[in-house]
Amino acid sequence: MRTSRLSLTVLSALLAGGAASIGLAQPATAPIATQAAASVTEDEAYTFGLQAYIYLYPIITMDVTRRQTTNYARVGEANFRGPANGFVHVREFPPADFRDVVRPNFDTLYSAAWLDLTNEPMVLSVPDTSGPDGRYYLMPMLDMWSNVFASPGTRTTGTVAANYAIVAPGWNGTLPGGMQVIRATTPHAWVIGRTETKGIADYAIVRRQQDRYGLVPLSQFGKPPQPATGVVDPAVDMRTPPMETVTSMAPAAFYARGTALMKAQPAGAYDAPILSRLRRIGIVPGEAFDLAQAPAPVRAGMQRAARDGVRSIVASLPSLAATKNTWLYLSNGMGVYGTDYLRRAAIAMMGLGANLPEDAIYPFTHVSADGRPLNGENRYVLRFPQGEAPPVQAFWSVTVYDPHGFQVANAINRFAIGDRDGLRLGAGGATELLIQHDDPSAEQRANWLPVPSGPFNLTMRLYSPQMQALDGGWSPPAVQVVGGPLGVLTGLRLP
Repeated sequence: MRTSRLSLTVLSALLAGGAASIGLAQPATAPIATQAAASVTEDEAYTFGLQAYIYLYPIITMDVTRRQTTNYARVGEANFRGPANGFVHVREFPPADFRDVVRPNFDTLYSAAWLDLTNEPMVLSVPDTSGPDGRYYLMPMLDMWSNVFASPGTRTTGTVAANYAIVAPGWNGTLPGGMQVIRATTPHAWVIGRTETKGIADYAIVRRQQDRYGLVPLSQFGKPPQPATGVVDPAVDMRTPPMETVTSMAPAAFYARGTALMKAQPAGAYDAPILSRLRRIGIVPGEAFDLAQAPAPVRAGMQRAARDGVRSIVASLPSLAATKNTWLYLSNGMGVYGTDYLRRAAIAMMGLGANLPEDAIYPFTHVSADGRPLNGENRYVLRFPQGEAPPVQAFWSVTVYDPHGFQVANAINRFAIGDRDGLRLGAGGATELLIQHDDPSAEQRANWLPVPSGPFNLTMRLYSPQMQALDGGWSPPAVQVVGGPLGVLTGLRLP
C-alpha cells in the first residue's frame, strides 16, 4: 500500500523497549479463545481486528526498533545504537550530508539507551548542572507502548545531582539511601536524553556533561563502571527501517507478535475495555495467538482489517495538528495517550519517541503568509515583535530543511538559528530572522538563516514551552515575503 508522502512529511516535522525475552516465532499450534470467537461475524471481526491493529501498532513498532537498535556487541559500533543498558552518546551535530535520520535537530546532543529491567533495576545518575558549565537537559523515558512514564531533567527535577532507580512493574526490593524510585510501566523502556548544545564551540562542555550521566545495574552501583555488552542476533533485520518492517507484516504475523508482546509488556489498567473487545476475536494477554486457528469469519475479517490498518492510521494524520498563522501546531496529546489509540499509533508511525509537550513542541510550516510554498527564489522575514518571541523557559530555534527533511549545505554551515545565537534586535526591539538563500550584508548575517535555492520548510522548536504556547494563547507569526535588494532588515542593534 502506498501512503501519502505529504502527510508523512508534514506530520514527521511536528514530532521534529522478571519476564523472559519474547521471541519472534510462534508455535504453529498456539491456542486461541475459540469459544469467544465462534459467535463473531466477519464484519464484527473486521471492526475488532481494526481496533486491534491500531492498538498493537505502537508496541510492535517499539519492539522492532528496540531489537534493531540494540543488536550490537559493544557501544560505539554505530551512531545512536548499542547494546541495552548502556548510553549511546551523540557527540556532534550531523554534517550537511547526513541522511540517516530526517529532521535532525541542531539544539541538543542525544544520549540514548534501551533498558532491560527484567533481571534487576537500572540506576540512572545525573550530575549537578547548576554551575556556568551546566546545560539544560531532559531524560524522557518511554514504555513499550510509547508512553512517557517519567522525564527527569532541568524542567522537572532541577539542576541537582541525583540517582534514580528505574524498576520494572511489580519489583520490590531495597535501594541505597537517597536513591529515588522511578517505576517503569513495562520491563523494557527507552531513554532518549537530550542536552542543550550552544553550537559547535560548546561541544567540549556538553561532552563532559554527557560523560557524567551514569547508567548501571543496581548490583553494580557504586562499583567501577563496566561497559554495556550485548549478543548479536543474526536473525534481526538490520537494514529495513522499522516502520517499513511493521507495515509490511502479514496479518497473522502482526497479530501474533502483538499478542506475544503483551505477555511481558503489560497494558495499562485503562485498557480493560478494549482488551475485553479484543478477547472476542481471541486476542488475550498472556495467551498465544494463531490466526490460522480462528474460525473462518474471524480469520477473514481480521485479514481485511490488517490490510486497512495502515490506511486508517495514515488517514488520521492530517487531523493531529491545527493550523495557526500557516504553522501546523501540535501542542497536546503527545507523550501520554491514555485510550486515544489512533493518535498513539499515528505518532508512533511519524514520530516514535515523541516528547511530552511540556518538554518540547515543534510548530512546522512550508508556506508563507500568502499561502505560497516557501522557496529560496524569494526572501522572507520571520518577525517577532518586542515581547512576543517564542515563550519558553529554556530556549527556542528555527531549523530549515529541504522537502525530504534534510539539511542543505551553505556557506556558513548554519542550519538553525534561535535565541542563543546573539541575534541583533530590529526596530522597536523586534526579533527578525532573515530567511533567504543569498548572503545578506555583514551586519545582518547574525540574523540570517540560509535556505536552499529551491523549496524548503521550517520547523520551530520550543524547549520547555510556557503555558501560552501550550494552550494556544501564543502561536508563531506567519513568514512574510519581502522584496527589494538584499538587506531588508532595518535599525538592527545589539541586544
